Amino acid sequence: MTPEAEDAAHAAATRVARESYGKLVAFLAARDRDIAAAEDALSDALAAALADWPRRGVPANPEGWLVVTARRRRIDAARRGRIASEASATLRLVAEELQAAQDAGPIPDRRLALMFVCAHPAIDEGVRAPLMLQTILGLDAAAIASAFLVSPTAMGQRLSRAKAKIRLAGAPFRVPDRDELPERLGAVLEAIYAAFAYGWEQAFADDPRGRNLAEEAIWLGRLAASLALDEPEALGLLALMLYADSRRAARRDAAGRYVPLAEQDVSRWNASTIAEAERLLTAAGARRTPGRFQLEAAIQSAHAARLYGGATDWPAIAALYDALYALTGSPVVAVNRAVATAEAHGAAEGLALLDAAGAAGGLDGFQSYWAARAELLSRAARRDEAREAYRHAIGLEFDPATRDFLLARLAALG
Repeated sequence: MTPEAEDAAHAAATRVARESYGKLVAFLAARDRDIAAAEDALSDALAAALADWPRRGVPANPEGWLVVTARRRRIDAARRGRIASEASATLRLVAEELQAAQDAGPIPDRRLALMFVCAHPAIDEGVRAPLMLQTILGLDAAAIASAFLVSPTAMGQRLSRAKAKIRLAGAPFRVPDRDELPERLGAVLEAIYAAFAYGWEQAFADDPRGRNLAEEAIWLGRLAASLALDEPEALGLLALMLYADSRRAARRDAAGRYVPLAEQDVSRWNASTIAEAERLLTAAGARRTPGRFQLEAAIQSAHAARLYGGATDWPAIAALYDALYALTGSPVVAVNRAVATAEAHGAAEGLALLDAAGAAGGLDGFQSYWAARAELLSRAARRDEAREAYRHAIGLEFDPATRDFLLARLAALG
């Protein structure tokens, strides 16, 4: 085994694992809906590839080789550990699929179907995004747990329970019919966006495993947009994530201090990423079926105008937030709507909306609500109330750079 051969084998196995992991899990689990068994078998097959490919060479069809090897591993596991009747049924099932894999050409891509399984109604909303990250991208429970702020043990248990529910519920591995797709796709897109939001919040955390989670969510968004037949909301979500990601480098200054959007250096924005987001949003708008993610992307597009020398069109952004709030009724949107209204029409109008959002409940533990309230109260010269709101926001903030920013704003009040 030469070092070059070993390097080539590792590179090939890594590439297949990165590009095809979810595709192979979806194919292996489609018949019996046992995602955990499919993941175990694929893991064994990848380990076998690292041992076999340096000696024999990388096969012409790496995906097919892994599927056949994974199926053989499942046959071996059934022979070793199952009671006779169950083993008989499993062996018959696996033998059928093994023959199908050998007879077929390219492995069919069922990743979108697997996304729908991960977003099945039987799965708790809070575990859909982690489940998708693991089954489609192959991220381990520890990496996912670090981003979702739970222990690896707890995350592993949640993922195991979710996979058991899928198997017991008999959730079908299929893409909904075209007329059902827009409605059913929403849960998939929400899970992808949840993964992005967690990754975005953790982008500057100490644990490097969390730093790529937003990028992995964008990868999932690209996959959903390509497999979902260019559904406008899938395009809108991808555009929204790209707009945000384009500003990643500008979120901190050279000293690592937090920089709010309005004060960011636009020269540090990624112009090519913004251009791609603009194209996606235009393509989504051409279908004339607006939705939540398209509206949120349109808001980010209005902010991106600063890159091209334009001023931020706050009245337009406020109007878009009005439409988004009417569509979603989200308390988070209500806070952002109040901030945009304050920028467009004055602090008094923004505070009125913020007071209404606070009175509706559910925002006491939301840091952005208190930070927005503190800023608008400060503008309205209600300094004592502003100080109290800043203290609430600081107490709820975990990111050191953002907390330092809020402390500086509090100190500026005297």
